[in-house]
Amino acid sequence: MDPETDGEHFMDIPIPTGTEVLERERLSRRQGSQLTTTNLVGRWRLHQLWSKAQASPNPTAAALLRSLKASLSIAAGATGDEALTVRNSVQLGALQLCFSGHGQLRGTRPLLEFWFTALELNFGRQTLWRQAITRLPEPRRRPFFALIARSGNADSGWLLARGRGGGLALWILDPEP
Repeated sequence: MDPETDGEHFMDIPIPTGTEVLERERLSRRQGSQLTTTNLVGRWRLHQLWSKAQASPNPTAAALLRSLKASLSIAAGATGDEALTVRNSVQLGALQLCFSGHGQLRGTRPLLEFWFTALELNFGRQTLWRQAITRLPEPRRRPFFALIARSGNADSGWLLARGRGGGLALWILDPEP
């Protein structure tokens, strides 16, 4: 199956083509994505990457990050509907590097703005090293994902977002907690 012309399927989830991705982004810019905290909660595994305004994905970078089990975990925080706990990690075997912190939804598109408060290195379930991140970026310089679209339900689907640096990422919801 040609992913550019036919789309892909990942565990029976239809994956949009690059052209469909850019069209969804144009629609999101006009109408917003209407995504809420409920749509984001879960562990997301990186599936595909696109460079700025490109309809063709970057398979090499995506394959490298998939081999490192790149993931983004989002959980509802304890302080309200839009307060989130965010973890971004990569893993090689049992060794995991993880940034953790907080996030919030902002605007009508919306943006998932986040900031990290800790960096840790884990081996399996054991923490080998942990460092607090005390120097937080100013709000206007924080990293973010412009949320474009989400498919599926609470147990499956994908999430499409463009990062602050301009790259576009498609994340697949990991059914395993």
